[in-house]
Formats: sequence, structure tokens, C-alpha cells
Amino acid sequence: MLFPLDPQQVNDLIRTRRSVFVAQFEPGKTIPDDIIWQLLENANWAPSHKRTESWRFTVFTGAGLQKLADFQAALYKETAGAKFSEGKYEKLRESPAQCSHIIAIGMKRVDQGLPEIEEIEAVACAVQNLALSAHAYGLGGFWSTGGITYTEAAKAFFGLGPDDKLLGFFNLGYPRTTVPDGKRSPIQEKVQWVA
Repeated sequence: MLFPLDPQQVNDLIRTRRSVFVAQFEPGKTIPDDIIWQLLENANWAPSHKRTESWRFTVFTGAGLQKLADFQAALYKETAGAKFSEGKYEKLRESPAQCSHIIAIGMKRVDQGLPEIEEIEAVACAVQNLALSAHAYGLGGFWSTGGITYTEAAKAFFGLGPDDKLLGFFNLGYPRTTVPDGKRSPIQEKVQWVA
């Protein structure tokens, strides 16, 4: 079933979406949970090969943000070894409290017959739906893959098994600053057209 949409509104939504970082969030302003559920519902409608719907989300808000902060800082300190940075440790401890919500992004290995990359690509589509939906609601956010994202020992905390992947965190808040215009090189430089 197709619904008539104004193509220019869709174009504008896509072209004006920007990453909005934690330092740009309005402190202490919390997004209503029903809006977060709508973002997640929109993410759930992403395409996935064989309909595996491999995305898994863990939402942190309120006191949960501190639980995330404590966990990620402690795990980073435990596993960083010689690469340990006090500044990174402090950022992992302090940044979550500056967000309204943080959504951990997981990939559940649903169909071992599919190439893993197809499951990861499906999750990326879900995150794009989430990002565009957040923008449509006037929210700021960004997908972070830093910190403990690729640390094997982190997975169980987010309900992920050995074959699954933790793919990062989507940080959300209300933007308090104007987000600058984006820049892209011309699409013609990235397309090979065969007729």
C-alpha cells in the first residue's frame, strides 16, 4: 500500500539531518518515553533479508544512564591495558548523564545461513530510520561506535550472545544549538551510470 507523500519534505528531512553531539544537548531536558517508543517502532520497519529483524535495542534513561556509565567506564578501565586514557575514562563516566536517552545498538545473529554483513546492514538501516525519525521530532542524536562498542566482554550486559555484535550507541537529547548546514561532494562523483 502506497501513501502519497510530499517528496520535497522527504528530501528536506534527509538533507537536513545532522549528528548532534552530547555537548550540544540541552541539559536536564528529557524526551518523553512515548516519542522514544515511536523512534524504535520506526527503526523496527527497516528492511532485512529473510525478515530476520536482527536489530536489538537496550534503552537507558533516568538512573539507567548511571548504570551504563558505571559499566562502560569500569569495563574500559579493565580492558584498555596500555591504551588506557584517563580522559576517555572520565568521558565514559560523565557523558551518559548529559543525555536524555542512550540506545545501545545490537545485532542478533538470527540466521546463521545469511552472511553476517547482511545482518549488520539491516541494523544500519534500522538506525537510519531512528536517526531520521529523531530529526523529524526535532531531537538531536548521533550514533557513536567508540568506548566499549567492540569489546567482547561488553555483549552480555546488553543481552547479546557470543555470535551477536554490539554496534554502538545512539545518544539522544534536545539540541540547544543550531546545527550547521551539511556538506556533501556532488553525487555525480560517486556514481557510475550504465545505460
